[in-house]
Amino acid sequence: MESTQLVILAGLVIGLIYGAVGLLSGFCLMSSMRGFLAKGDGRLVRTYALAVAVAIAASQLLAGSGTVDLGKSIYLQQTFSAPVLFLGGLLFGYGMVLSNGCGSRALVLLGRGNLRSFVVVIVLAIAAQMTLKGLIAPARIAVVQVSQTTVKSNSLPSVLAALGAVEPVSRALAAAAIVVALILFAFAHPAFRRSPGQIAAGIIVGLLVAGGWFATGSLGADDFNPVPVTSLTFIAPIADALQYAMLSTGLTLNFGIATVAGVLAGSLVTALATGRFHLEGYSSPRHMLRSAGGAALMGIGGVMAFGCSIGQGLTGMSTLALGSFVAVTGILLGTAAGLRGALRVQPFEAATGAGSPAA
Repeated sequence: MESTQLVILAGLVIGLIYGAVGLLSGFCLMSSMRGFLAKGDGRLVRTYALAVAVAIAASQLLAGSGTVDLGKSIYLQQTFSAPVLFLGGLLFGYGMVLSNGCGSRALVLLGRGNLRSFVVVIVLAIAAQMTLKGLIAPARIAVVQVSQTTVKSNSLPSVLAALGAVEPVSRALAAAAIVVALILFAFAHPAFRRSPGQIAAGIIVGLLVAGGWFATGSLGADDFNPVPVTSLTFIAPIADALQYAMLSTGLTLNFGIATVAGVLAGSLVTALATGRFHLEGYSSPRHMLRSAGGAALMGIGGVMAFGCSIGQGLTGMSTLALGSFVAVTGILLGTAAGLRGALRVQPFEAATGAGSPAA
């Protein structure tokens, strides 16, 4: 098989696994923070923390061994706009609360028969494509150009290297500090330690991130036909997947599109096999409007932030890029604002009296 075909196949397999794990475990940053901040249940947020730790450890091992050059990814650019990354993260995080889940979660729920997620996926894709290449793109590019900064150190390892540490040591120190802290946070929670399914989910999702880097950065490292070095991310791929579904004769399959298809298929097969498949819809027009509005914010914000709660929260963080820390801070603050405080998004049944919760 050619390298491009291997990368597409790898994306499909990674998506299939993510779709199955996501459905069975409920893996989702928004659900994690809702449980942590509003319901006092910290298991899901520990699953997410463990996934980040595993993604960082495995990805930095690949980079340190020379297997993958993470510097070719979009996250480790020398020039970036911190204000745009942060604002995009805020918009994405708040939109995620309005829609009751991120783009990857919407794909997983769509595979289970949740028709609300169909609206979220379509609106997110359109908004993202408008921000990438359409009506909103010129404004985004103009703001980026006036606010971007060129830095000498664009990652935690490079910051340590600038202070005098040699590259292998700076990489190991930066990765170890964050990985150890996240693992201690995860396993300090007794309920999480008694949840083998959640532990397995965190480990598997983290390894999938490293698997994506290996697929595109090693299997796809063809001098004559190289593929972009990337891993799990969902905003641009969902937009590309919708465009490919409409205009496939003029486009080419890539890792991201294959991953999106795999997530949907993996969730659907798992839902059918476990008896979880059932059709769901909106309870009212207002319910649909709020969900679609959140999806639009996620599409716009996700493009501005160079990723979503997976694309930046896991994949970007696995590179230890400074820009990813900025974007993830925005995502976390935007999500927190939607869950608590003056801008809190009321649960739909509480806000409208409807008996069906938002999703």
